Amino acid sequence: MTDRPFRGCHDLGGLPAGPIDRSEHDYAEWERRVDAMGVLLGSKKLLTVDQRRRNIEALPPQAYDALAYYERWVISLGQSLIQRGLVTTAELARKMLEVENRG
Repeated sequence: MTDRPFRGCHDLGGLPAGPIDRSEHDYAEWERRVDAMGVLLGSKKLLTVDQRRRNIEALPPQAYDALAYYERWVISLGQSLIQRGLVTTAELARKMLEVENRG
């Protein structure tokens, strides 16, 4: 047994993480839409920041490390919508296939 509390893959507090890129950049249109969806769902009291954060922090370490910031948001928003019963897994899968087929 260890005295060290559980540390999630997202928790880098005190660990070396390399340099931080602080440069400004333009956001892709899909990133803007993901952000807007998070704001809209929060303003309608359908999702909370805590729920979205919990779903991001629950990602497996390999997925967390491989995904970009807004990719993690997409996964979290989808999980949150499913958990709240606002969309089913099948509905989400259908929509994802529809978007993918658009090219």
